[in-house]
Amino acid sequence: MGDAMIKLLTSRSGAWILVGEIIFCVILGWFLQPVDVVAVHNDRDYSEVLVRHFPVTDKGKINWWYRNELFLKSHYKMPNPGKDGLYEITFWDFGDGYKEDDEYDRLCFDDMKTKLHCIDKNYLFTVENDRYGNLLFSVNDGTYHTNKKGKLVKQKYEINAY
Repeated sequence: MGDAMIKLLTSRSGAWILVGEIIFCVILGWFLQPVDVVAVHNDRDYSEVLVRHFPVTDKGKINWWYRNELFLKSHYKMPNPGKDGLYEITFWDFGDGYKEDDEYDRLCFDDMKTKLHCIDKNYLFTVENDRYGNLLFSVNDGTYHTNKKGKLVKQKYEINAY
């Protein structure tokens, strides 16, 4: 290394630059990891999808759905509409994996005949259709739908204060 580089790295501002670059690389690495579909639990027209490394933004989640819809259909047989044509697919963060059903409020899967059949409820995203066949994308603070012009519009949830 050149003398100028050594001086930069040993200076206080150089150290902050190095720390910033490391943080940037870690964050970039997180965003570039592919989504890992760990498991799918189907119950009639409802599907619970357990994932790792799901997109963080609403736009990223919706785009991921459109890019992977055919893959999910061919590999996991979903969406699986009911007799009325409706379905709902909810994505959950798999987090620390399956856990026992205990005093915590967990989401448990009856299709698993083992003690470890629950996950912590870390909701990510829901895809469903309405009775008119329109897709609805629900996130933590609202629902996206397509308007008459074909544009995706978000309707935020209203919280009533008492």
